[in-house]
Amino acid sequence: MSTPTRAPHHTPRHTPVRKRRTALALAVALTAGVGSAALTALPATAAADSVKVQYRTSATGATADQAEPWFKVVNNGSGTVSLSQVSFRYYFKADGPSTQYRYACSWAVKGCANITGTFHTMATPTATADRYLEIAFTSGAGSLAPGADTGDMQLRFHRADWQTLRQSDDYSFDASRTAYGDWDKVTAKLGTGTVWGTAPGGNVPDPTPTPTDPTPTPTDPGPAGATLFDDFNYASHTDPAIAAHGWSVRSNAGGPGVPGATWAPENVTFGLEAGNSIMNLETSTAGTGASTEHTEILTKTMKFKNGTYAARVKFSDAPRSGPDGDRLVQTFFPINDLKAPMADDYSEYDFEYLPNGGWGEPANILYTTSWETYQADPLVAVNQHTESRQSYAGWHDLVLTIDNSTIKYYIDGQLFGTHDATYLPERGMSINFNQWLIDLNGQTSTTPRSYDQSVDYVLHVKDQVLTPAQVAAKVGGFRTAGTAFVDNVPNG
Repeated sequence: MSTPTRAPHHTPRHTPVRKRRTALALAVALTAGVGSAALTALPATAAADSVKVQYRTSATGATADQAEPWFKVVNNGSGTVSLSQVSFRYYFKADGPSTQYRYACSWAVKGCANITGTFHTMATPTATADRYLEIAFTSGAGSLAPGADTGDMQLRFHRADWQTLRQSDDYSFDASRTAYGDWDKVTAKLGTGTVWGTAPGGNVPDPTPTPTDPTPTPTDPGPAGATLFDDFNYASHTDPAIAAHGWSVRSNAGGPGVPGATWAPENVTFGLEAGNSIMNLETSTAGTGASTEHTEILTKTMKFKNGTYAARVKFSDAPRSGPDGDRLVQTFFPINDLKAPMADDYSEYDFEYLPNGGWGEPANILYTTSWETYQADPLVAVNQHTESRQSYAGWHDLVLTIDNSTIKYYIDGQLFGTHDATYLPERGMSINFNQWLIDLNGQTSTTPRSYDQSVDYVLHVKDQVLTPAQVAAKVGGFRTAGTAFVDNVPNG
């Protein structure tokens, strides 16, 4: 099996395309609405319980690859407001009657997981609006005291086909608004009552619009709880049981990493540590592409989707031998192949540790990154990530859970990052471990050096979200029973 292109895997965040310090979420709920009756602008202090909306844009062009309306909701009443009772609408003109759009939350003080976005069609189109994006909040967003605001909500949306969109003819868009200010071309509701703004052409969105193109509920064939467990109890990279158990030790050329490097199967070795069978991935270099050897092992099939992924991985800050300083990436991740630039069915969920920094970071940093899609050249990265700048040298229990609503990453039993439901996988993935060098700029010596990443076990439980404690219990059960390998996860 050829390794999927890794362009996003080695550029996890610093893409000016819609991500700031974190998140690019792509999710959709396409719906249609009906509306009638006139709406007049309401005063900012209309009621004891009231809100207003402030707006700015981060994409000021008449056309753009994606619209970037940013918002704050302000409690301008005299009582506390629960954000779960608040919604607001941004009105725009679709590029065509059949054009579909995707919503994204790039970053929000209240947390992107607590903000939802859905598209609706207006019953009475105008010259500047025939759709609106409705933003609402979950209970996790909390409440606003009088005078308080939500802080930044850095939102965006784009065409589903990733074609350039026109926003200069959108009712709620204003290219001149590059700083937050009150904006009455966005309407807001508190409960069922409209308390802010003026809708275009007298439209009032129906409070209960009828979905016409809802996001399908992900489904998976096969029994829930089907399991892959591997204790990596093998003799060497040539052990025929590796292939029989569904793994491929990579030898084919290509990215990610140092141009001209090879992927060396012989550098994937096996042994014992503290009584457990261990797999080790060694990466080495003498400062040139030709001398650089990366390592990777991956499942040959892409059959893993929702459920729990877990591995015990040993990261290394220092080289096994030779001078330190190379920009190294040590990983555990499920992934599928990118069928076309910006394809919507691409998925990837990364644990990545950089012991010596890289990608603009000066020192050790750990990322968890959820990918929706990307384009390699020029790079457009659509992802959400969480990061921690500290040493993670040593053994760590890594757990990733994916259900029908959220993606969560755990490290050593503690929640590390929660990513938006809009990054959920559309199809199956392979499971991968690899270790590679971003480039040779961190250490220019020609002295040979090598680095190790070790793996104790890997576990996947289909369609079931396990806690880290349940993962540990399940792994312990396999080991107590003397089970070194099981895979009853169905293909397809």
